[in-house]
Amino acid sequence: MPKRFRLTRRITLGMTEDGYRNLRKFAQEAGLDEGEALSFVFEHWNSVTDTEALTHRLRLFNAELDQRKR
Repeated sequence: MPKRFRLTRRITLGMTEDGYRNLRKFAQEAGLDEGEALSFVFEHWNSVTDTEALTHRLRLFNAELDQRKR
């Protein structure tokens, strides 16, 4: 029997315009709202990420972060 889908946590979230645009696009293509799309990504984190690519992208993002905050 499938688990009942309940959104039990509400969080205030800061996100870049590019990140939010990609989230909205993903949610729309999947037929979900933004909260459901985020839940999907984090519930299935290990199967939707490539560990090597993620590590590389995270390094690049962190290197640019100070400049992007200005």
